[in-house]
Amino acid sequence: MSQTVSSFLYSKEHEWVEIIKGNLVKIGITDFAQNQLGDIVFVELPQEGEEITANESMGTVESVKAVSEIFSPVSGKVTQMNGDLEDTPEIINSEPYGQGWMVTVELNNPDELKELMTAEQYSAFVEEE
Repeated sequence: MSQTVSSFLYSKEHEWVEIIKGNLVKIGITDFAQNQLGDIVFVELPQEGEEITANESMGTVESVKAVSEIFSPVSGKVTQMNGDLEDTPEIINSEPYGQGWMVTVELNNPDELKELMTAEQYSAFVEEE
């Protein structure tokens, strides 16, 4: 069974969102997603200042099994990219909800958060897959 963090929100594409403060959020992929991918060997992320759009690709994760797109759960401007993932992408496997975060984003439309699932809803969603 995959882990979740009760205070985070989740997308159907297996990304998590942590509300840092106000309209600023942190995004990463879930424990379920990293388990499905296997050993992650490369990550391509949007750069600081780039605009990303909800439900559209914002990068890729390459594992020993496959290359998968990362779909943004929200729209906004990337304020920070986790540069540690360039040299050590395997952090996502060991700490998907901690040091394996991907980007921080300033939201354009905070109402998009209402479309995301709670930890409990996401756990039920994953069990159905």
